[in-house]
Amino acid sequence: MRKLFDAISRHAMKAGDKAAVSDSDRVIHRGELLAKVIGVAADLKTQPGTIGILAPNGIDWVIAQLASALAGKIAVPLPTFFSPTQLGHVVRNASVGLILTNEQTRPLTLQSGVKTSLIGDHVAATGSPDPVDGFGQIIYTSGSTGQPKGVRHESGQIAWSATALATATGATSEDTYLSVLPLPLLLETICSIFIPAMLGAYVHFDTALAERVGHGDAKGISKAFDLKQPTTSVVVPQLLKQWVGELQAAGIRGPASLRFVAVGGAPVPRQVAEKAWQLGIPVHEGYGLSECCSVVAVNRPGERCANTVGRPLNELDVSIDNGEIVVDGPSITDGYLGQGPAQRPWRTGDLGAIDQNGFLTIHGRKDSLIVTSFGRNISPEWVETMLLGDLRIAFCAVVGHGEPYLTAVIIPSGPGESWFANSSYADVLSLISECCSGAPEYAIPLACIVTSLQEAAAHRLLTNGRPARKQIETFVGTKMPSVPTVNI
Repeated sequence: MRKLFDAISRHAMKAGDKAAVSDSDRVIHRGELLAKVIGVAADLKTQPGTIGILAPNGIDWVIAQLASALAGKIAVPLPTFFSPTQLGHVVRNASVGLILTNEQTRPLTLQSGVKTSLIGDHVAATGSPDPVDGFGQIIYTSGSTGQPKGVRHESGQIAWSATALATATGATSEDTYLSVLPLPLLLETICSIFIPAMLGAYVHFDTALAERVGHGDAKGISKAFDLKQPTTSVVVPQLLKQWVGELQAAGIRGPASLRFVAVGGAPVPRQVAEKAWQLGIPVHEGYGLSECCSVVAVNRPGERCANTVGRPLNELDVSIDNGEIVVDGPSITDGYLGQGPAQRPWRTGDLGAIDQNGFLTIHGRKDSLIVTSFGRNISPEWVETMLLGDLRIAFCAVVGHGEPYLTAVIIPSGPGESWFANSSYADVLSLISECCSGAPEYAIPLACIVTSLQEAAAHRLLTNGRPARKQIETFVGTKMPSVPTVNI
């Protein structure tokens, strides 16, 4: 972390009155940011070794994150979208001794029983930052059961990933980064805090939009980008679809200022990516996972290969073993909290392939593979990505393990709600068939359930925006208890 704070000091000395970070409430300049980080870090030195961070996306979180790094603490991001039960588990599991928070989010900490400190109450300090060794981050993933487990990055993985990703994406001090994803996501922490701080770039946090995104609502994303005119950002496929839909509805294009928009977290439908480029959104697909410090591969500016997630980051060794993606290199986790050291190389559990030019393609999760009663092997992500190419569909999941055919569970998008409300079951099946045109017959769902985001939440069909497949199978079983005979 010394290189990072040396860079932050240089930027503050060179132009201390230049805006560094802004959010929906205020702007903080380079010199003020550094002084605030030094002040909070000084107070943290006498605090427990593991610090929780719970705040809205914005300046307070940036200060808490950088101060934890400067003080050599283990930081634990606490998502506002976790349930009280999940938050309590994280705090106990990670042995969090102090939670840095603000007035808005402090009530969420009351059930934890852990001491809190308001970020804004710490006094700014002058001087040069002197990083203490020991910084790390524990990232909690929800897991398929919804019980979060901690991924440990305590051996320089974050600093390495920030440097490698900045190089791969062509990031510079001239960039303006717009943050619309929740900061507990490690990729967003790296892209909106560590890379801009390292380079002296400017970042704006759309606090309200990020909070809505954490709860599955991305409405207004095109307005956010039009207002701030950023050069770069990171979104997930669902946000990209919303953005494209809003631009199409308004008959406008994305900001001409954009040079690079990374998209990851799930497969990007080909039709959506193509339409995004047509509308002026320079989409660059990427791939990663928490255990590999978020990014394994990404399409570089000027070198994008459609329908792939790009080439691996420099210094990462990525190979395919019996169809599974295997990764080794400086970004591999130290292991899960409470378990032994991570085994290397890291077996991702994802299926994929690498072409002769080094571009990586993702086929789906190894443990999600559907085997129908006819013995057909189908990656549900493949079918789901085809369905998600239609802007009327916000979310879908495909099930059918051991069944004669596939069933699609669909949540309509905002623009698609009226179409689904006025369409027959046969109309929906026809739409599914159109989306999957070109796929073999056995991969085209022959049954469907159209549900709402509210019903999906009630049945816990989504985990951080991703299909909770076991719950979805149960949900389908209750909605469609009898399976009609089908000849395939």
